[in-house]
Amino acid sequence: MSELKNHDLVTIEFKEILFEKRPCLDKNGASIEGLYNAWIILNNPKQYNSYTTAAIKEIILAFRHASNDRNVVSVIFTAVGDKAFCTGGNTKEYAEYYAGNPPEYSQYMRLFNDMVSAILMCEKPVICRVNGMRIGGGQEIGMACDFTIAQDFARFGQAGPKHGSAPIGGATDFIHLFVGVEKAMSSLTLCEPWTAYQALMHGLITDVVPALKIDGKFIPNPLLNTDKWIDGTGKMVYGSAKKGDDYKKAKEVVEKGSMDLSLLDKAVNDLALKLLLTFPNCTMKTIGAVRQKKLEHWDKNKENHREWLALNMMTEAKAGFRAFNYGPKDNREVDFVKLRLLLADGAEWSDDMIKSISPPYEI
Repeated sequence: MSELKNHDLVTIEFKEILFEKRPCLDKNGASIEGLYNAWIILNNPKQYNSYTTAAIKEIILAFRHASNDRNVVSVIFTAVGDKAFCTGGNTKEYAEYYAGNPPEYSQYMRLFNDMVSAILMCEKPVICRVNGMRIGGGQEIGMACDFTIAQDFARFGQAGPKHGSAPIGGATDFIHLFVGVEKAMSSLTLCEPWTAYQALMHGLITDVVPALKIDGKFIPNPLLNTDKWIDGTGKMVYGSAKKGDDYKKAKEVVEKGSMDLSLLDKAVNDLALKLLLTFPNCTMKTIGAVRQKKLEHWDKNKENHREWLALNMMTEAKAGFRAFNYGPKDNREVDFVKLRLLLADGAEWSDDMIKSISPPYEI
């Protein structure tokens, strides 16, 4: 056989994210020589693994590289730590650079679109290993993946309409395919996150595993009701947060334990092994056929959504991102009542108007 060709666009040194090739594991946990899973790891834990412009470029190239690598079986998309998989775009960068600058944000969103497309076009199965919160744009890039396995302290949801944006970087294209139109509508507009168990019940994710270890044993997240039951209003509360004294007691239990993601790693590696034990071409044809349902919406909408998001940086996004970035910790939203009253009176968007609806802050 002649020398194999290199199909990567460029050679890159990863600085913003981590890229690791880890040996595939057999059913006994032993390494399988010569076969690997590519781990693409977001590495911004101080800002809940939000992605910067620089990180997006590396994520695109990482997926291209993993896709081309002949001895990679699956891609594991995850992040550092146990607090967050990803909370979306970096709001500090949004507030300090992109707010009020539509041409620049339009170029940024082209990179974001390419990141989502790189996941959807990867020629390897993509498993989202959810080590913590998957919110906003993090939820969108997570839903672009083929499978999701989460630890049970993770939460899933959107944030756009609360902070000046719309979840049109993939969420409006994908989530109804998982959970149906009305549950999708609630998640996208109300921005009330689902627990990992609720996400599992709704069909958003593949599996959930415990992450809290006490006295050497794993226990389900004690902050949640993890058995299906109906409350007094007839509402299903499976996996919802406990309240009042029950919550306080559960917090005390959590404080006694430690977070351990070894069960999450095992579940991810077990799934990757199941994928390994299939014909690769048949598997990717199957995955590609299912991905096509996402792509039908994504490819149709991504460009006009990008232009709307750019123009929105002059109005609601400018107000929302700055309030979130500069506002005090306990007050990071605009005054929505005052905003709607001003708009009802015909007020125009201006810096003075934004200041009048924002929490007190200094730039």
